[in-house]
Amino acid sequence: MAPHDRLIKSWTANAAAWTDAVRSGRIESRRLATAAAIEQALLALSPARVLDVGCGEGWLCRALAAHGIEAVGIDVSAPLVEAARAAGGGRFELLRYAELADAAPRLGRFDALACNFALLECDIVPMLSDLHRLLAPGGRLVIQTVHPWSACGDEPYRDGWRLEDFAGIGDQAFPEPMPWYFRTLATWLADLSHAGFVIDQLQEPAHPDTQRPLSLLLVAGAADR
Repeated sequence: MAPHDRLIKSWTANAAAWTDAVRSGRIESRRLATAAAIEQALLALSPARVLDVGCGEGWLCRALAAHGIEAVGIDVSAPLVEAARAAGGGRFELLRYAELADAAPRLGRFDALACNFALLECDIVPMLSDLHRLLAPGGRLVIQTVHPWSACGDEPYRDGWRLEDFAGIGDQAFPEPMPWYFRTLATWLADLSHAGFVIDQLQEPAHPDTQRPLSLLLVAGAADR
């Protein structure tokens, strides 16, 4: 099975375990820094509408809705979308990234687009290019991902597929390992440039005790703004 198909399969199979892990606060990096980092980065933009691309069980949409922001979430995993809808706090749709361009007219324009640990494919440039159709004038794209320098581990620092087994998330069983594509910092910057974005901010949310980076957070705008 191709990594793309395995990736989608994993988020369907792992939906219940992931929802429980998020809602019970068992993911240390989220609890310590990354959840607050993406929320604060979006709130700093004072958006009226936000699209959460790869929304999962919907926690970010709920957090934004609590601030009076209209939040729309999309995800490829039907069980995760069902969990998000059940919890409320936003509008949630089952949608593949490849369908974003066609869905743009009914989704409308957004002041901010969030991709929070949601860009896991090999070739993300076409999808990032499609996001321009959803971005309101002056809007921003906010991406949070694993920090390449810490997520590399003992493997060579080069682009390539990796496999996540979720072993570090408590005792909850995740039935399906998740393939994901590792990018160096240079590749992240190049992909955004090739998709027509210019980076405004680069943040490195860190562990409060060790000060080691827990994520890479990028805020970008359209290059032709």
